[in-house]
Amino acid sequence: MKKKYFLLPVILLIALFFSSCRKNFSNVEAPESYIGGSFNEVFDAFWNGMNNNYVFWDIDTTNWDNMYKIYKPIFANLDITKTSDIQKSVQYFRAMTDGLIDSHYNLTFTSPISDSFVSPAYDRKLRAGIIRPAYVFYQYDANYYLDSPYVYGIDSVNLLNGNPTEAIAGTIHKNILYLGFNQFNLKNSYTGTDNGVKKVLQFFLDYLHNPPSDFKGVIIDVRGNGGGDISDLNFLIGNLIDNKLTVGHTRYKSGNGRLDYTPWAPAIVTPQTGAIAVKVPVVAITDIWTTSMAELTAMSIHALPDGNGHTVGETTWGATGPLTDNEILNGGQFTAANFLFAYTSSSEFKYIDGKIYEGKGFPPDYYVPFDLHTFQTMGDTQLEKALSLMP
Repeated sequence: MKKKYFLLPVILLIALFFSSCRKNFSNVEAPESYIGGSFNEVFDAFWNGMNNNYVFWDIDTTNWDNMYKIYKPIFANLDITKTSDIQKSVQYFRAMTDGLIDSHYNLTFTSPISDSFVSPAYDRKLRAGIIRPAYVFYQYDANYYLDSPYVYGIDSVNLLNGNPTEAIAGTIHKNILYLGFNQFNLKNSYTGTDNGVKKVLQFFLDYLHNPPSDFKGVIIDVRGNGGGDISDLNFLIGNLIDNKLTVGHTRYKSGNGRLDYTPWAPAIVTPQTGAIAVKVPVVAITDIWTTSMAELTAMSIHALPDGNGHTVGETTWGATGPLTDNEILNGGQFTAANFLFAYTSSSEFKYIDGKIYEGKGFPPDYYVPFDLHTFQTMGDTQLEKALSLMP
């Protein structure tokens, strides 16, 4: 789930430099600067990196000082020249981070444990029994629900983290517009050279800009969608509105102190050129694998004016904190002593209802759980619920 997205209104750039509550940075060595010749150095680099860069210390229940007391002597007894000790270290890093609320958070490691991976959110969901294989709903729906012909395409040129984008658009009953896709790299596909996804998006936008007189609604399917590029929020939702839409607020670290933050500033979706405000219901379909930018999209749809936005399906993954490179903001992902890479959110996101859904997931307006047997015998009940909301 290494999806990078960036929500940064101009006002936040101003806040970073002129915030009245900004504190002076303490002289703390950057985690990247540790050589990593011993596990003492690796531990210090990691602990300090988390202490300074992690953005959820205001709401996270992990006692990070206690982690230092417990694990500092444990790591001191490990030998970084022994493969067995290097392998043991993974379980200690997993234990230290097990309770972190950041659902983007994961750790990857260098050789000889480059195949190791730590993901607290995944481990918690696995223990809770809510992890199931992801299902490609939009391909099923194209075969059984969409009018013929529909438009399917793949973009194998403009990759996201090495992965091609796949998308389907079409109509249901000729007057309900449907769009489903696997990841958020839509704007890059649309503005890039000719590719299959570009044709899908052109169909979607043409229909939006010239809808039939009996236009009933829009369904955007983000089930199984792992997120991606934040610019797609304006590109996609910005084509459904004709006025700026505030969907929440963001804030960032302003110093090395755990609770050094910039002020909260509005997170705004901007309408796109030629966009016409959609006056019919817009429904996002979500599931447990709806992650990151896919969650922000569902939340933005829910925030549409006049009560036109709805969500149907399951509670999302719970990774709502925007990400970008550590060089841009004073927080987020970092490398510790050339031993591990910590992938973590760069900022906090608070929804327009004043709640932070990090680690919890965004609950749907209409809860329709996925059950494979029901799906195979009765069809896509989540999609059918979405269709029932159309007038």
